[in-house]
Amino acid sequence: MSSNAEPMLSADEALLRLKAGNQRFVAGTARFPTMQKEILADLVKGQHPYATILSCSDSRVPPELIFDAGFGELFIVRVAGNVVSPEVAGSLQYAGRHLKTPLFVVLGHTNCGAVAAAVEARLQGARQPSRIQLLVDCILPGLIDLDLKLTPEAMLARAVEDNVSWSMRQILETPEGRQRQAEGLLKLVGAVYEIETGRVRFLP
Repeated sequence: MSSNAEPMLSADEALLRLKAGNQRFVAGTARFPTMQKEILADLVKGQHPYATILSCSDSRVPPELIFDAGFGELFIVRVAGNVVSPEVAGSLQYAGRHLKTPLFVVLGHTNCGAVAAAVEARLQGARQPSRIQLLVDCILPGLIDLDLKLTPEAMLARAVEDNVSWSMRQILETPEGRQRQAEGLLKLVGAVYEIETGRVRFLP
């Protein structure tokens, strides 16, 4: 089920590969592969992704496409609002412990509906249906310092970034995250996918 082989790429090399893939996607020169029997046959032997991506479930944000990555190159965890729940944390732990991906990315996106619902809850106390509210409740702690004087558009854009930072903080504060940081085995970066342009903007 899993491979304990050390990754072939360093975290910095993996990040450069993601950036290059997104540049190809934006430029219209993506090389996303079609199904090939030899590729599938090789993948039966195991997976060796070079990056783990926690992203939103939004249908407009397919990580494999926007990073122009092939089969087996990315380990992707998708959930609305790119929130960190116990199930998500378990998937990330699996990626770190068993797949040993050198790079982890939390990928938010512009005009995120889950984040917009959390902003509405923050401003007006709005409530969502029960299970959607669980997602909103996961996002709200990251919006405590949101500047309420911003325009609605600027506020949502800031909230998307704040939510990415909040998910990153939760990952770093897990026992696994702390251990891998101490060992120098974890590189975690945040990013926002711009639906309007196709560009991935990595956060400082």
